[in-house]
Amino acid sequence: MRTDLDALLAGIAGCRACAHTFGHEPRPVVMVSEHTRLLICGQAPGRRVHDSGRPFTDPSGDRLRAWLAVDAETFYGDERIGVAAQAFCYPGTSPKGGDYPPPARCAELWRDPLLKALAQVELTLLVGSHAQAWALGDCYRGMTDTVRNWRDHLPDVLPLPHPSWRNTAWLTRHPWFEAEVVPYLRERVRGILNR
Repeated sequence: MRTDLDALLAGIAGCRACAHTFGHEPRPVVMVSEHTRLLICGQAPGRRVHDSGRPFTDPSGDRLRAWLAVDAETFYGDERIGVAAQAFCYPGTSPKGGDYPPPARCAELWRDPLLKALAQVELTLLVGSHAQAWALGDCYRGMTDTVRNWRDHLPDVLPLPHPSWRNTAWLTRHPWFEAEVVPYLRERVRGILNR
């Protein structure tokens, strides 16, 4: 039997709303199910994720899974873990280096219906500044302050820096993240996956 979520995911998979802005064929990447309880909302897929069609199949994913204390088999195989970025398609690489920001059109079209369809989500991880700014609106205070004040968003939301190698210096300058936030994150993930 086809559910509303199945229909929504089929619509997302076929979406070409931003095709005219890309220099490549869109390939929406979303990994959710009706059983999703931990929802990871990043910014947008990178080139490697675009190529693989699976979220976080890159060094950022390795670091994220280390923060979560889950292996790749659990990350991709347990339906209680879901990934739905701010934008579902790789936006392309900027001439300045790094990827373009996630196109707003994707979130405008799909985020509200998708979030409403995921009724069992207990914890949403807002990974990176774009995801935090979109989800938190006026409460967003910049990535560092938002993550530093992570307790303000509990128990439903936990803001995280992006696990990209580009943030290695940020992690070094802010050791409280791995000392305070990561242990809490691991405890919550264990609680979600061990029930």
